[in-house]
Amino acid sequence: MVGGGGTGADNWLSRAVSNGLVFFAVLLGLVVLWEGFRAFGVALDLKWPFEVNDRTMPPVYEMVAQLFRPSRRNGPLLLNVLLKAALFTGREAALGFVLGALTGFLLGIAFAHSRLLERGLLPYIVGSQTVPILAIAPMVVIWLGRGLFSVAIIAAYLTFFPVTINTLRGLRSADPRAHELMNSYAASRWSVLWKLRVPASMPYLFTALKVSAPASVVGAIIGELPSSIQGGLGGAILNFNQYYVTSPSSLWATNIIAALLGIGFFGVVALAERLVVHRAPEHVV
Repeated sequence: MVGGGGTGADNWLSRAVSNGLVFFAVLLGLVVLWEGFRAFGVALDLKWPFEVNDRTMPPVYEMVAQLFRPSRRNGPLLLNVLLKAALFTGREAALGFVLGALTGFLLGIAFAHSRLLERGLLPYIVGSQTVPILAIAPMVVIWLGRGLFSVAIIAAYLTFFPVTINTLRGLRSADPRAHELMNSYAASRWSVLWKLRVPASMPYLFTALKVSAPASVVGAIIGELPSSIQGGLGGAILNFNQYYVTSPSSLWATNIIAALLGIGFFGVVALAERLVVHRAPEHVV
């Protein structure tokens, strides 16, 4: 058809700009809400649900300004320190995300091809998610030693479960008529898997990956604590937590960088989804 709407690239750019505007509008709303509640609490000397003051709710501008102040006397800017810590934690989280996503994807394929395996292992996989990560992390460090790999395994622990469940559901969402057609042509299970079932599972898979990507950052931060790793965001959070009474804005600034790292991971997965999943199967709702 000639003379239609804009190209796919133009539509993608338009949606990206629209999403960016919505993101910043919501961010502005949250800032206004924070500052409004803070001003209201200070004016009324609010004591419930918590005492509102500069220690419990530092001004947003103070959190941001803290990033551009020295982290210690005659030291580098806090922003530089936290960016290095974010890169360190990001490397651990990325490795854990890849390991967890690959493990979850393979488990989903195995369960889709074997009901017996699904009935035997899936309850234990579900049960594993009820164990607090703070209880798992020290065990992993003792087993594997302190270092990047043990932290990555902890991040993978928070990643693989949603990928497993969504991969399994996605693989079983393929159109039965297409499945019957491929069987009529004597297609192998391998061909059915990669030409029909995996493409049908992509929307489900990327939904799980977008949930797991920020979770891998959380897992890496938590994993750094029992590993006594000081170079990442976990060490920075632990350090600034000790000085919260005198400098609460430092901890809040660290939380901002950690949140931005998680958002960055989410954005990378969303971009990959845009490149890989051109359209969802028509039967997916």
